[in-house]
Amino acid sequence: MRDKTMPADEAVARLSSGMTLGIGGWGSRRKPMALVRALLRSGITDLTVVSYGGPDVGMLAAAGRIRKLVTAFVTLDSIPLEPHYRAARERGAFELTEIDEAMFLWGLRAAANRLPFLPVRAGFGSDVMRVNPGLRTVTSPYEDGETFVAVPALRMDAALVHVNRADRSGNGQYLGPDPYFDDLFCAAADTAYVSCERIVETAELTKQGPPQTLLIRRHTVTGVVEAPNGAHFTSCAPDYGRDEAFQKRYATTPWPEFEAGFLAGDEQTYQAAVREGA
Repeated sequence: MRDKTMPADEAVARLSSGMTLGIGGWGSRRKPMALVRALLRSGITDLTVVSYGGPDVGMLAAAGRIRKLVTAFVTLDSIPLEPHYRAARERGAFELTEIDEAMFLWGLRAAANRLPFLPVRAGFGSDVMRVNPGLRTVTSPYEDGETFVAVPALRMDAALVHVNRADRSGNGQYLGPDPYFDDLFCAAADTAYVSCERIVETAELTKQGPPQTLLIRRHTVTGVVEAPNGAHFTSCAPDYGRDEAFQKRYATTPWPEFEAGFLAGDEQTYQAAVREGA
C-alpha cells in the first residue's frame, strides 16, 4: 500500500485559490485546525467552503479567504454564534448558502454517490426555500406522487478532516462518541487530506477500537498528516476536550491581534504559544 504521509504545508500546497473546499468536524468539535492554520499561512483565497461550521469558518472568514460559504450553521458550541464569522457576514464579506442540517447531509451523500441530487422532506414549512430560491422540487414517479426538495450534490475539489488515528495509506479511525460526517466529506471530494493525532501501523487500528471505528477508507484519501493536538482548540475526544479558555480568548480577541499573536508562525510556534499561554 502506498505511503501517503506528508506535512500539513505540503497538503495545503496541493490546493489552489478558487477551489470548493469541504472541512469536516462539527461546530467546535474535531476540526482539522492544523490544516486550517496551514491554509491561513498560504496565499490561497477565493474559496467556496462547505462545512458544518466552527472556528474553521470563523478564521477563514476573518482572514478574507472565503468567497462563498455553504453551511447549516457556524457555532463554537459553548459560544452559540461564531463571532468572527458573524462580523464577516455582517459586513457582507462573502456569499452565503444556508440550508437545513439534514439537507446538508443529503447533499454530501448525493456527492459521495456521484448523484446530481437526492430528494428529502426537510425544508418544507421553513424559510429555507425562500432564502434559497435556486432550490428545486421533484415529484415522485410512483403512485404516492409526493413532492420533495431536490437537494443538489455538494461536490468538492478537496476536503480536510481530522481523526484520532490513521495509517500511512489513509485508513482513518475515530475513537470518540460521534463520527460526524468526515467519511462523506472524503468520498464527496476529488481529493481528501486527513490529519490525525497519531499515525499507527494498520494492524494497530483494530487494537484501538472495533472495525466500525475505521471511518475513512484509504481509497478516498490523497494525503495523511500526523498532527498531534491538530484539532486544537476544538475537541478531539477521547484524546482531549475543547480548550474552553483558549476558545474564549479567540472569541473575544480582535482578529488582527489574534492572527499576529498565534498564526504568524508555523505550527510549532502556534503549539508553543498555546503551551506558554502567550
